[in-house]
Amino acid sequence: MTTNPNFPNLEPILQLVQVSLQSSLDSSYLLQDISCELSQGDKLAIVGASGAGKTSLLRLLNRLISPTEGKIYFATTPFQDYSPVKLRQQIVLVPQEPKLLGMTVKEALAYPLKLQRLPENQIRQRIETWSKALRIPEAWFYRNELQLSLGQRQLVAIARALVMQPKILLLDEPTSALDMGTATHVLNILNDLGTETTIAIVTHQLELVEKFASRILYLQQGKLLQDIPATTANWQLIREKILQIETENAQEW
Repeated sequence: MTTNPNFPNLEPILQLVQVSLQSSLDSSYLLQDISCELSQGDKLAIVGASGAGKTSLLRLLNRLISPTEGKIYFATTPFQDYSPVKLRQQIVLVPQEPKLLGMTVKEALAYPLKLQRLPENQIRQRIETWSKALRIPEAWFYRNELQLSLGQRQLVAIARALVMQPKILLLDEPTSALDMGTATHVLNILNDLGTETTIAIVTHQLELVEKFASRILYLQQGKLLQDIPATTANWQLIREKILQIETENAQEW
């Protein structure tokens, strides 16, 4: 595995080699011939119009699904050599519409740490640290999913991921239901993680990730068209292209 040439001082942590994914409903490709690397500490924005394959890519990286073709490596080791449970403790996915699975907020935050058999005092400390950082009040701790808005559930899901201290954090539209101030605060917190955590974020909110991302993957119809440093990206052109595609798709419907 080679180091990403755009970030020569950062170690590669994840590699996709000619990865394709076919739909389970028909023979169409959701992703086709994707090859790229995530370097240690990358802040990756995965962008593209709806249906471009962004969420499918995150699900592959979390091993919720497996590629039809190609290979994925984590720290030079093939994905299939890891147990899914152990892999997902290091590569954590926050879905766009997270669920608490019948638990209260406090139970949901503690659950992944109890699975790792961490001491109670360590669990308590991590929950307190990330709840304060993300401005989650204690008043939420005893609420269940039905007592929270989507935006509140998104904050709780991000906190639940961060308490696990993952090597790679995958976020699918994590701030879509948050106001701009809260969304900006969340990205600032994620940015403060530095090079210890590699982050891949799928989002339509380009105005937010423009200041956050170190790299961009631009997907279109399941193909990777661009893998570039964020500093060289033409953000306005990307916005216009995404808007054009989504307008055309809407007209077809």
